[in-house]
Amino acid sequence: MTAPAPIAPQPALPALDSHLGYWLRFVSNQVSHAFSLKLERRGVTVAEWVLLRELFEQQAAVPSALADRLGMTRGAISKLADRLAAKGLATRTAARNDRRFQSLALTPEGRALVPELAALADANDAEFFGHLSAGERTQIEAVMKAIVRRLGLRAVPVD
Repeated sequence: MTAPAPIAPQPALPALDSHLGYWLRFVSNQVSHAFSLKLERRGVTVAEWVLLRELFEQQAAVPSALADRLGMTRGAISKLADRLAAKGLATRTAARNDRRFQSLALTPEGRALVPELAALADANDAEFFGHLSAGERTQIEAVMKAIVRRLGLRAVPVD
């Protein structure tokens, strides 16, 4: 029988919280969760809020264009549109000459809800970042946007 091979010393590993990504995720999870709970009390999800907010800017939008703009799949937009329609917050309208072509629009109820949800987003932002100076906020935002641009990130965060 041969002797077991000696165990090589393990290299020192950095602490879990020594990574910037750890702290970004730590804060992001708390911010996202708090916002999700606020929206949940109003009967919508974060993904639904994103689509509602996007539709608020337009009279009607084509699902494929929304998918491209938001970095979502067309299937995801379709599912979100179905959920918003079931809640009476959005409508789907098919073109008369081509039933495959649809546009999405907010109902009056959906249009009225968006400013209320935007106020929740503002309150959530203030809850987590209201203590920062304008300069600190600007600096953090600039750094995050630079990372998004450098990496070419497109998908809107919805979860």
